[in-house]
Amino acid sequence: MTQSHPRISKAVIPAAGLGTRFLPATKATPKEMLPVVDKPAIQYVVEEAVSAGLSDVLMITGRNKRPLEDHFDRNYELEEALSRKGDAGRLAKVQESSDLATMHYVRQGDPRGLGHAVLCAEPHVGDQPFAVLLGDDLIDPRDPLLARMVEVQEREGGSVIALMEVDPSQIHLYGCAAVKPTGDSDVVKITDLVEKPETADAPSNLAIIGRYVLDPAVFGVLRETEPGRGGEIQLTDALQKLTEADQSTAATESSSGGPVHGVIFKGRRYDTGDRGDYLRAIVRLACEREDLGPEFRDWLRSFVNEEM
Repeated sequence: MTQSHPRISKAVIPAAGLGTRFLPATKATPKEMLPVVDKPAIQYVVEEAVSAGLSDVLMITGRNKRPLEDHFDRNYELEEALSRKGDAGRLAKVQESSDLATMHYVRQGDPRGLGHAVLCAEPHVGDQPFAVLLGDDLIDPRDPLLARMVEVQEREGGSVIALMEVDPSQIHLYGCAAVKPTGDSDVVKITDLVEKPETADAPSNLAIIGRYVLDPAVFGVLRETEPGRGGEIQLTDALQKLTEADQSTAATESSSGGPVHGVIFKGRRYDTGDRGDYLRAIVRLACEREDLGPEFRDWLRSFVNEEM
C-alpha cells in the first residue's frame, strides 16, 4: 500500500542577499527587483511557485528590501490613474502581481547563509513539507521543474532537490550530488552531497540548482549544523545529514526525515545572479515574446552582423 504524504502548499523564497555583483544598480534597489524584460526577476519566481500549486509564499528578506513587499501589494493611486486613462492593459499588469499569491515576509537578520534563511521559515511552515525557490535561478515556465519535484516528494516523501548537468570544470561553483538510479529516468536517489568540491574530488557533474522540496525534519538538522564555507550554515550540509540518516540501518523514516531524491532538469534555466547570464536571459526571453520578439530579433540580427 502506497503511503500518503502531506500535500505541499507553502513556498519559501530567500531574498536577503545584498546583490553586490550588480553594484551600483543594487545600492538602493534589491537585486530581486532588477527587471527581466518588463517584470522584476522575483515575480517570475513567485509565478513559478503558483503554477506548481503553491499559493502561500514566504519571503525571507533583510534591510532595504521593502520594494519587494510594495511590488506584491496594491498600489491604489497607480491603479486609479490607469483606470482614469482607460489603460486596461497596464492596469491588469499592475494588479497581476498583487493577486498572484498570499504573501508573507520575515527578516533574516544576520546573513548567515542559505541554511539559516531556511531555518527562519520554520514558524511559518510548521511540520509540513515545503518548497524553497532561489531567486537567482529562473526556470522557463514551459519546463515545469517544481511541479515535477512536488510530484516526486508527494509520492516518495522525504526531500527532493533539483539537479542539472554542468561542465565538470564548473562543478566547483555548485553543490554536487552522488546518485544512484531509480525507476524514473529523471529521478535519482541521493547518496552523497558535497558543497562546492574541487573538480578532482567531485562525485559527479550533477550540480544542485536553486529548487528544493524539503521535509520539515530539515529544521532540526539545521539547528544542529555548524557553519561551513564562509562561516555560513549550508543547506547542502543539512541535506547530507538527512541522506546519511536515511541510509543508516538504525534510522526509521520518522527519525530520519525520509530519503533525499533528485530530479535531473534538462530544460531552460536562466541564471540572473551573474551579470552576463542576466543579460543573456533578457535577450532570450525578449526574443520569445510575441509582442517584442519579431522586431527585437530583426534588430539583433542587424546588430550582430554589424559587429562581426
